[in-house]
Amino acid sequence: MSTPSTPDTPDASGPAAGEERRVRVVLVDDHRMFRTGVQAEIGATEQTGVEVVGEAADVDQAVSVVTATRPEVVLLDVHLPGGGGVEVLRRCAPLAADPDRPVRFLALSVSDAAEDVIGVIRGGARGYVTKTITGPDLIHSIFRVRDGDAVFSPRLAGFVLDAFASTDAPPVDEDLDRLTQREREVLRLIARGYAYKEIAKQLFISVKTVESHVSAVLRKLQLSNRHELTRWATARRLV
Repeated sequence: MSTPSTPDTPDASGPAAGEERRVRVVLVDDHRMFRTGVQAEIGATEQTGVEVVGEAADVDQAVSVVTATRPEVVLLDVHLPGGGGVEVLRRCAPLAADPDRPVRFLALSVSDAAEDVIGVIRGGARGYVTKTITGPDLIHSIFRVRDGDAVFSPRLAGFVLDAFASTDAPPVDEDLDRLTQREREVLRLIARGYAYKEIAKQLFISVKTVESHVSAVLRKLQLSNRHELTRWATARRLV
C-alpha cells in the first residue's frame, strides 16, 4: 500500500500542472441537501474539472448508477440504507478491478471513527476524508484518487497505518497466484453463487468468455466442478 497522502497541501485547488483536468464523479449520500451542496461546490466543470455524472441515496441506487455511468471516482458515504458503503464496494468490486477503466472510491463521511475508516479501506476504497473538508481540498483529493493515490484526512491516516502495521502479511498462496486478475474475479463471483449470465453482465464480458475463464480456473486449481471451486474459495476466505 502506498504511503497515504493528505489533502491539506497549499496547491490543493485542483490537479497539478500537466494533469488531465477532467474527472467523472458519482456522488453517493443519503442526504439530498448534502449532495446538492457538494454538487454546487465541485460541479462547476469548466472551473474545477469535475463532472458529476450521477447521484445515489442508497446501496441499490449506487450500484445501479455506478454500473451505468462507469465514473472514474465515486464519492461514497459510509452509512447508507441497504448495507452501507462497504456493501457498495463489495458489489462494485469487479468495476474497481477493471485494469483498463477502474472505478475508484473515495469515502466522504461525517464519521471519523477508526472502525469506519478501516472498514471501507479494507473494502477497497482508495481514501477517506471527512465532511469538514474544504471544496478545493476535496477537488484535489478526487484527482489524486483518480490517479491511483491513497488520500486521507490528516488525522485518519494514522488509523490506516496502525491497522495495517499490526496485521501480519498473508502467506503466499501459490495456487491463487496461478490465476490472472480476471480469473480471480470470475472465481469470486462463481463462489458467491452467480450464474454465468450474471457474471457476464457484472464484468461486461460474454457468457462464452466466462465459461472460458471458469475452465481455466478449474484446470489450474485441479478442480472438477463449481461446487469444489466454491469450497476452495470459501476455505481461503475469498468469497
